[in-house]
Amino acid sequence: MNIEGKNILLLGGAGMVGMSVCRQLLPHHPARLVVAARREAKARHAAEQLVAESGGQGTQILPIWGDVFLRAEWRDAGDSSRDTVLADPDRRRRLIRDILDPLDEDIVSSSFLAQLISGAAPGLDGIAADAVIDCMNTATAVSYQNIYDTASRLAALAASSADSDWRTEAESLIASLSVPQLVRHVQLLYEAMRRAGTVGYVKVGTSGTGGMGFNIPFTHGEEKPSRLLLTKSAMAGAQSMLNFLMARTPDGPAVVKEIKPTALIGWRSIGYGPIRRRGRDIDLHDCPPEAAVFVKDAASLVPEGDFGTDCGEKLQGVFIDTGENGLFSAAEFAAITAPGLMQIVTPEDVAENVVRELAGSNTGRDVVAALDASATGPTFRGGHLRQAALNHLAQLEAEHGEAIAFEILGPPRLSKLLYEAHLLKLTMASSDSILAETPASMAGRLEQRIRDDAALRRRILSIGIPILLPDGASLLRGPVIKSTDSYHGWVDLTPDNMKVWQGRIRAIRESAEADLGADTSSARDRLLRSAREWNPGGDILDIGEIAGWILDHEEGGRRMKD
Repeated sequence: MNIEGKNILLLGGAGMVGMSVCRQLLPHHPARLVVAARREAKARHAAEQLVAESGGQGTQILPIWGDVFLRAEWRDAGDSSRDTVLADPDRRRRLIRDILDPLDEDIVSSSFLAQLISGAAPGLDGIAADAVIDCMNTATAVSYQNIYDTASRLAALAASSADSDWRTEAESLIASLSVPQLVRHVQLLYEAMRRAGTVGYVKVGTSGTGGMGFNIPFTHGEEKPSRLLLTKSAMAGAQSMLNFLMARTPDGPAVVKEIKPTALIGWRSIGYGPIRRRGRDIDLHDCPPEAAVFVKDAASLVPEGDFGTDCGEKLQGVFIDTGENGLFSAAEFAAITAPGLMQIVTPEDVAENVVRELAGSNTGRDVVAALDASATGPTFRGGHLRQAALNHLAQLEAEHGEAIAFEILGPPRLSKLLYEAHLLKLTMASSDSILAETPASMAGRLEQRIRDDAALRRRILSIGIPILLPDGASLLRGPVIKSTDSYHGWVDLTPDNMKVWQGRIRAIRESAEADLGADTSSARDRLLRSAREWNPGGDILDIGEIAGWILDHEEGGRRMKD
């Protein structure tokens, strides 16, 4: 895409890679660059630094801050910390619903992430993002909530005889589930970009291990192999696959790419000063030999406790700031970047690939394109044998009767469509008959068929598909129904639905007649033989083909890659 004059949203824009991307975007003269970070100070500092370095180059540079995994209202109330939300029972339960409930309008419109993309967040003036560059380490944010520690605390409560706050720990465990959080996050990304008309999305992903394997020796103090690190890798891989699916969705962003660095990304700065771990200074403590504890005493080996003497000073030293990975000493940096170990890639290397891919160049580093190129899609043999399978099924159905649907493939709407088409085929016999009848007459004839054919009725009801009679008020049902409304999963015999079916039959007829026209090229993907079956007075096409046509033309379900 042409970056000039566009509105670009940088998620994680204040980070090491995010800042490098911003610097490489500015020469392309976007109209606006929104630098988003979790903390206000970082967002403001990043924007100020970019303006100071470049003068903006004609680009409006805006800072914005907040947690994109939370509701916008919590950010506005000053409660944008996830820990703060989890500490409040009402908000914790709202967060769980936001993660686990079906995606609805309230969840979308209340999402801070969605508001950033749409421009509805304060300060964005309703201007939506033309492109989103996502430099957040989403996999870390989700996996390092540490479901393992939360599960251990809950297990300890279960083993305790004392009265305990089970609900808080159980809800905290649910709120820490990695996969539902990632799924909801990507759902919100896609839906917000779809609504905003966002053209491009580029993700800076991660391998979780810096490109190393299960034998990675750098685990931030966790066990080897680290469960948290492998969870991070699992989430990183899952997001790559979700990006792969987004790239195959017709109404999503036209450009969906992912750059996945597989080495240590460094560095932000080199200096001397206080050493901070997870945002906190490290206090200096001492334990002289005379204060030694006994190794054989289990109480001496607890991970944390009141041991040693606080010296009243902070740990300081020469460091290299590697961004998300923290501060390293020279020796630590030398070890992790040594040849044969994790090695190093600079943030500028990553940023160059991001900007070039967004602008339309082919760097060869796009993970989505690599997945697309290496995935095994439909084959000639599969397509050829499909007809052989259908022929064999037809022979058996001629002997035993048509099976129609079992409601195993799903969703219930598919079973509903198949059975409605089957009823039309049994009752009306031809497309001419369907178009000649009134909707009320059609409804009456299908109802009579349902009343007379107990075997058919039982098959429909027994797979969880109820039957709505023409009066629109009476419902035939079995012990299970798979849907609570007609559109999604009831065989609907009302005149209104018969009118819908007439419209479908007319549209399919017109399509078939076009296929039989002067154009006999490969431009059309319907077989001439199938098209002839839709000639006036001809038999109705196979009900599976009818359902396929509906899912393609009405549901927008066509795959982009054939």
